[in-house]
Amino acid sequence: MLFTTDFQLNIYGRFLHFKACFSQLCAMFNQIGLIIYKEWKLEWRNRAAMAGLMVFILSGVYISYLSFKKIVDVSAWNALFWLLILFMAVNALAKSFMAESRGLQLFYYSFLNPYAVILGKIIYNGLMLFLFGIITFFIYGILLGNPVQDIGMFILTVLLGCFGISSVLTMISAIASRAGHQSSLMAILGFPVLLPLLIVLIHLSKNAIDGIDFSVNLKYLTMLTALNLLVPSLAYILFPYLWRE
Repeated sequence: MLFTTDFQLNIYGRFLHFKACFSQLCAMFNQIGLIIYKEWKLEWRNRAAMAGLMVFILSGVYISYLSFKKIVDVSAWNALFWLLILFMAVNALAKSFMAESRGLQLFYYSFLNPYAVILGKIIYNGLMLFLFGIITFFIYGILLGNPVQDIGMFILTVLLGCFGISSVLTMISAIASRAGHQSSLMAILGFPVLLPLLIVLIHLSKNAIDGIDFSVNLKYLTMLTALNLLVPSLAYILFPYLWRE
């Protein structure tokens, strides 16, 4: 009888622990949703930033069009596309933490989970960058030609690449916001960390342009997915320590 009672207490204790963990997880997902909604409302209210990104895309693609008319070499087409995405990302995501006032940062610190803040910003920045990446691909293809044979694989590469770039630059923006010379730090810290990711992205998108079989791309997709999981995991671990400063 005593064994039965201890067993029941053990099961009940585990149930309460699971319930508490589930409640914390639900609360964190709710806060992530609030961060994404807040970022979107601020972005929509300040349409000048979005208009600036569109001008950057149009200017970059049009200058490329005036220079090349039509790019015959697919490697050059591919490299130029990712250069536009990279510089657009640095321009757009640098303000993730830098543009926020001390009052807003204090509000975050007082009421929100630090894990929810960093994950919410990474997800929002990744979605925004992917949207502008697709717009860039569409305009780029109209003016400079579209040599991509496997459109699905190319868009998947853009999606994974945008979230990978978003993870790196969002975390670096958080680091740079705590120091002086913020723009310089974004470039100094960002480009060396992004280099392995860009190498994989260029290989994978080149295979999509050439229409190479999916089985060949599986190696690069695995590497890209691993990098996309590694950087947010490091941000998830390290951001709370940065948060306390």
